[in-house]
Amino acid sequence: MKLGFIGTGVMGNSLVQLLLNNHHEVFIYTRTAKKAENLVEAGAVLLESPKQVAEQADVIFTMVGYPKDVEEVYFGENGLLEYAKENAVLIDMTTSKPSLAQRIFQAAADKGVHALDAPVSGGDVGAKKGTLSIMVGGEQPTFISVLPLLELVGENIIYQGPAGAGQHTKMCNQINIASNMIGVCESLVYAKKAGLDPETVLRSISSGAAGSWSLSNLAPRMIADDFQPGFYIKHFIKDMKIAAEEAEAWGLNLPGLRLSLSMYESLVDKGYSDNGTQALIKYYDN
Repeated sequence: MKLGFIGTGVMGNSLVQLLLNNHHEVFIYTRTAKKAENLVEAGAVLLESPKQVAEQADVIFTMVGYPKDVEEVYFGENGLLEYAKENAVLIDMTTSKPSLAQRIFQAAADKGVHALDAPVSGGDVGAKKGTLSIMVGGEQPTFISVLPLLELVGENIIYQGPAGAGQHTKMCNQINIASNMIGVCESLVYAKKAGLDPETVLRSISSGAAGSWSLSNLAPRMIADDFQPGFYIKHFIKDMKIAAEEAEAWGLNLPGLRLSLSMYESLVDKGYSDNGTQALIKYYDN
């Protein structure tokens, strides 16, 4: 199958590799060609615009940084919606605004094109292993038609409802992580203050009632002072702001989310924007 993939950052790069490993022809576009050199060596075809990808591919994945980038890729001068083939399927895996997912869905339908919002969770580890959780919004028949492709990059793949439902589900995911990350950091800070070995503490608490993905996968990085991004702080802040805006529009008070957002924003002021979310532990430095 001729596939397209737009955005080859930390996670997108691994996902393209998985598609190539399963013998699909993959046409890619990225604003920074250097990030795709390994993919070209593996057999991907690097093109110069979303338009060129749309002209070649039958199913196109997008995974870019911010809602404004999604807008450009889909609605811009060389955007996918202008040039996508009839009956093509566009799958946006960016964590973005639910309202934007709904706009894309309607604009695609008006042109005889299918669109799904399919944000993911699982970080760089899940992307490399093909074990991502994928939350999908859109028409269910479209979801069923591309499920075999989604199964190449994910394991927990669940149809959530109409357009925008995938993005709303991802907001639930990010809200959960936001408060959980505070707990992970504070447990390690407490362990250190108590004179305990943090790695030994993790062996006890990560498999008990306190267990979480963040505790198992990010706490070891915190202990090792490894702040390389599996998921950028700047992108997590973007996600939390989307969730906070949605909640505010409903009159919903989410103090845990607001607290986590303010803590991460303080790290941006200290220059940690391009670090991984596990760098929240730096908030507790004296």
